[in-house]
Amino acid sequence: MIKTMIRTLTTATLLAAAATAALAQSAEPARPYLKHDVTVTSSVVRIGDLIENAGIVANIPVFRAPDLGTTGTVPVDTIIAAVRPHALVGFDTGGAADVVVTRAAREIPIAEIEKTLARAIAGRFNVGPAADITVYFDRDPRTIQVDLSAQGDIQVGRLSYDSRNGRFDTTLEVPTGNGQRGLLRLTGRAYATVETVMVSHTIERGAVVKAADLVVERRPRAEVGRDAIAGLDQAVGQAARNTLRPGQPLRSADLTKPEIVLRNEMVMLKFEAPGLTLTMRGKALGSGAEGETVSVLNEQSKRTVQGVVAGPGLVVVISGTPRLAANIPAPADSGQ
Repeated sequence: MIKTMIRTLTTATLLAAAATAALAQSAEPARPYLKHDVTVTSSVVRIGDLIENAGIVANIPVFRAPDLGTTGTVPVDTIIAAVRPHALVGFDTGGAADVVVTRAAREIPIAEIEKTLARAIAGRFNVGPAADITVYFDRDPRTIQVDLSAQGDIQVGRLSYDSRNGRFDTTLEVPTGNGQRGLLRLTGRAYATVETVMVSHTIERGAVVKAADLVVERRPRAEVGRDAIAGLDQAVGQAARNTLRPGQPLRSADLTKPEIVLRNEMVMLKFEAPGLTLTMRGKALGSGAEGETVSVLNEQSKRTVQGVVAGPGLVVVISGTPRLAANIPAPADSGQ
């Protein structure tokens, strides 16, 4: 009986000891280890940003963070030296030599700056619709990075604008976080622009313009005359009246219908009259576009007639009464 009790107590003691050891093991904090790629949202890097399971020292800052939206590296040896005074040693580095640190930010692209400024100029100076205003900066600003906590959009503060030359000088208010705003001064030019058709390369006189020869660009409205061509369909298929060079807006006077009958070219001469149609060959004595009148030498009669260009190599002579070619006998008189 006594031996049985001793065995039972011994077993219970062993079980209790095992449970205590297991409890102690489960309560033991996880071992700290180094992160290899870190993203921070504040201006400082804390121990907890670099080391997982850093415990009570996690919120202690040890480095200055990179600039907004940028990335930097920190050597592991430097990190070990920085955290040693805070009694954090022996953490697992995973064999890394450096830690990559990125400062998170909200990006304000240049396109948004341009649109904001165009709306302000359109609203304050009656230049025209904001969508038609193109902004050129004297020095292109970089994409603006602001703190993730920054609320609101860029606002235009001071703004001066000269409508004669398009010059502007402005100070923008940029959200920086914590309800604060920074200032950014920009200068440049802003114009009301229109879409303009131009040739992409030199086109010789008389050449027919194709879609591949054209580009559409926005140009200052003041540089574009009222006769400027605004749509590709107005230029494609037309011929250059004179040599066309790139960089200049196309105007109506620059183009004409293409000549589809050329001087000294052999053409089909077609005579049309009520109840009668005759065709024969002739020699064009001048060049002409569709719908234009040209002179043609009738190869059979050796007479010169005038007709209207109706297609490539085709000239039509229309008469109210039948007019026969010289080599065709006249019809017999019905009264004989």
